[in-house]
Amino acid sequence: MNAATVDDLLTRELRDDRTGLVDVTGREYDYHWLCTTAWKSGNFLRHAGVREGVTVGVVGDGPLALLAFLGTTLLESRTRFEPPTDLADDEEFRALVAPVDELDDYDLPRGAQRVGYGDKPDAPDVHHFDAGVWTENPSFPPLSIDPDTAILTDGEQTVTHEEVLDAARVVVDDVGPEADDRVVIRAPLSDPRTVTAGVIAPLLARSVIVLPAGDEEPTERGTYAVASETASVPEPNRIALESVTL
Repeated sequence: MNAATVDDLLTRELRDDRTGLVDVTGREYDYHWLCTTAWKSGNFLRHAGVREGVTVGVVGDGPLALLAFLGTTLLESRTRFEPPTDLADDEEFRALVAPVDELDDYDLPRGAQRVGYGDKPDAPDVHHFDAGVWTENPSFPPLSIDPDTAILTDGEQTVTHEEVLDAARVVVDDVGPEADDRVVIRAPLSDPRTVTAGVIAPLLARSVIVLPAGDEEPTERGTYAVASETASVPEPNRIALESVTL
């Protein structure tokens, strides 16, 4: 697929009923849901102050965490999966998306917003991600994102749309996957290489992203596993993190 930036992988023309995502329980979500709900996530996060050039922390690795990443990406912001709890001195940190019962574990800079998912928040200053996304506008304004825009950071390395897409294309060309193959994420999303190989590469190939959930074993096994070279995996093929160059 010819994509200059990651938002090109979520366009209206790419929405269809093919499976694009599977969660840890085996529940399937199609590409129509994935694209439309990513737009809704971006629209909702805009209300929480997410905008170009800021950092959004995302805690967790289920469908809502993935939607938070995609919504952040559409707003030309960068995502940091599993950020540290002490973020008070990070002036570029704008919002934290996390399970409601984990939000209080984080010390955020002044003005940063807390966005909780799962249970409905009791605190009036906490945005409820689930409810907000489902009621948001299911369309998104036209985008023109510069390929040099940052998309992911782990606190030490920050990578751009162009770098992530270039690396994902190498994965697809050299290793796989192909359309409709299932790619099981068996490495932490806090590593940008995991997101590149386990999320962006499948989107490029129109494959199926199979999400983990913490230490739980995904019920769905696939054609490919995204994992370290030393990890034991049940899939017949491996996309090794060590082979992903960012």
